[in-house]
Amino acid sequence: MNIFEAVLLGAIEGITEFLPISSTGHLTIVEKLLGYQLDDPDIVAFTAIIQSGAVLATTIFLRRDIARIVPAWFRGVFSKDRRDDADYRFGWAVILGSIPIILVGFAFKDTIETTLRSLWFVAASLILFSAVMAFADRAATQVRHEDDVTWKDTLIIGVTQCLALVPGVSRSGATMCAGLLRDFDRVTVTKLSFFLSIPALLGATVLQTVKEAGNISAGVGWGPTIVATLTSFVVGYAAVAWLLKFISKHSYSIFIAYRLVLGALLMVLLATGAIEAK
Repeated sequence: MNIFEAVLLGAIEGITEFLPISSTGHLTIVEKLLGYQLDDPDIVAFTAIIQSGAVLATTIFLRRDIARIVPAWFRGVFSKDRRDDADYRFGWAVILGSIPIILVGFAFKDTIETTLRSLWFVAASLILFSAVMAFADRAATQVRHEDDVTWKDTLIIGVTQCLALVPGVSRSGATMCAGLLRDFDRVTVTKLSFFLSIPALLGATVLQTVKEAGNISAGVGWGPTIVATLTSFVVGYAAVAWLLKFISKHSYSIFIAYRLVLGALLMVLLATGAIEAK
């Protein structure tokens, strides 16, 4: 992989990770257009590892919230009197909401890295999940806010996050839809999506780095992987800041329309043989 391709893929990851349009879906499409074999171990690992740049961007953007929530969680763990703190409860909520995708990811790892890497799955998921997003966006009452978040809410959202293991669904899109259907406002569900992304993406990064270090070295190379990761960090930070401002005043309709157009275009390209599924 050359540096230009690394920067391009890193920028795509940074832009799409937090928008409800599927970062893995976009990376899969572009990697195929660049001529890579989608189910090669080094490409699968590269796609997962460069997400760590977006994780770091999220962590820095939410640093004030994290600096408040983490100490409150520890205080609550060691002192029963501190367990009424909303930040303590929110900390547990994030932890419990992160468990489902870790368990499902391990259980279906081989299928996720091979069968589901087909562009047919990406195209179908982009289109079909758009209907779910449209329903959630219209049905949401948005009467609940960040202080109302419970472990039950994030556990439900966390289970829904497992759908994002199918490229094209979108991790942020799945969590946002679940949050909206739990009647949270759009800013709250967006921030929840950010928080739940940290353990999910960090876990995938660590696993792939340890397991596929040799394949990365022999394949795409660590230089391009690091460049792509740094690019995803810079672009991801800007995307996080923009999305929170945008979503406070707009619905998800622009993202839904984009997903439908991209999914339909991809299906045409696959059906006509202009691009291969893997």
